[in-house]
Amino acid sequence: MSYSKWAFLIFVIFLFQCKPISSVLNLSSKELSEIPLNFLNFAKKAEVFDWMVGIRRRIHENPELGYEEFETSKLIREELDKMGISFKHPVAVTGVLGFIGSGKPPFVAIRADMDALALQEMVEWEHKSKNHGKMHACGHDAHVTMLLGAAKILQEHHDLLKGTVVLVFQPAEEGGGGAKKMIEAGSLDNVEAIFALHSHPLLPLGEVETRPGPLAAGSGTFEAEISGKGGHAAIPQQAIDPILAASNVIVSLQQLVSRESDPLDSLVVTVAKFKGGGAFNVIPDSVTIGGTFRAFSMKSLQYLTQRIEEVIVAQAAVQRCNATVTIDSKNKPIYPPTINDKELHKLFQRVAGDMLGASGVKDVQPMMGAEDFSFYQELIPGYYFLLGMKDEALEQPAPVHSPYFRINEDALPVGAALHASLAVRYLLESQKETPAHNGYHHHEL
Repeated sequence: MSYSKWAFLIFVIFLFQCKPISSVLNLSSKELSEIPLNFLNFAKKAEVFDWMVGIRRRIHENPELGYEEFETSKLIREELDKMGISFKHPVAVTGVLGFIGSGKPPFVAIRADMDALALQEMVEWEHKSKNHGKMHACGHDAHVTMLLGAAKILQEHHDLLKGTVVLVFQPAEEGGGGAKKMIEAGSLDNVEAIFALHSHPLLPLGEVETRPGPLAAGSGTFEAEISGKGGHAAIPQQAIDPILAASNVIVSLQQLVSRESDPLDSLVVTVAKFKGGGAFNVIPDSVTIGGTFRAFSMKSLQYLTQRIEEVIVAQAAVQRCNATVTIDSKNKPIYPPTINDKELHKLFQRVAGDMLGASGVKDVQPMMGAEDFSFYQELIPGYYFLLGMKDEALEQPAPVHSPYFRINEDALPVGAALHASLAVRYLLESQKETPAHNGYHHHEL
């Protein structure tokens, strides 16, 4: 047989074997609904599950604080390389951006945070933190693992990708505003929507919690140094007591919530830091206090920013002290409220419902905790949800930010499959109707 006939035969076989692009775009409702379960079954394969567990434990053993996630970032890049996935690094110091798909629009992003907490792990197990005073007590090791799991799923099913998925591995979520720096570095260029999850150690396996609209409050930090004049405790008239001044400040700050704000507007002001003095009988020269303020609207956050400084300075002056107040520093920016896009909520309900059933998708009330995923949501539609990772073997599971925090690794395939399913379904549905995101605006509580 001549070369031309062989070439023609190979071409004909290729046509019969390959699924046309149009057929992928015109998947039936049943075929679309099967994607999440197919992805979940893939993620549950022994070799895939064991691989994810291994990655999670390696990261857990080597926790790194914000903007110090060098080994975690290296592990991510090595795994992306093995999967043949292109990436960009460094982004915002230690961040990584991976790219799967056509390299063309539409673009959708999935985000995972990488940093650990300054906390000593108290859980005694084989893979306990090896870095003294540092621990993955908020599940970010699992977040990275599940995003890598999603990458493996997407790479294995790349024929379903009619567009590009951007994998956002972000540093410094824990107070460092890593999302803001990722945005400044161009992580959202051309991206139309973004998804993220958070592990929930008190929510049963196979369940998710979320809501449309406001999910988590915005938050800022403040710190103040109140200076007086030190002296002996027996002769306070010769001193100017900064401890008394600071005590009056703390009481007055609570009145910002109880007497200056609408009772229907949820606000929280907490002073959680108070440092001053080192002896029982010596009035110190100065005291440092600090804390957080939280609200569900930027208007309320801006009001608190102004009034916290005014109250601290004025109340310190009443006690003849001076005060210097720091709010919204470069390293600790004010986080906006986390507000879920309502159209993405509908997509999430369909995808999660197809995978977990309607009973596995729970509503949740807004929370006063903050999350820097909100910086992405200020610019484009974003969606954030909580993934059940409760360890049923524990009588009293510990919450996040506890030295006894543990997760159920059986949830890793669920998170990975949800990430991948949301990205694929978003891209497929975007082919039918391209949303207009110019001038995007979301509604606060």
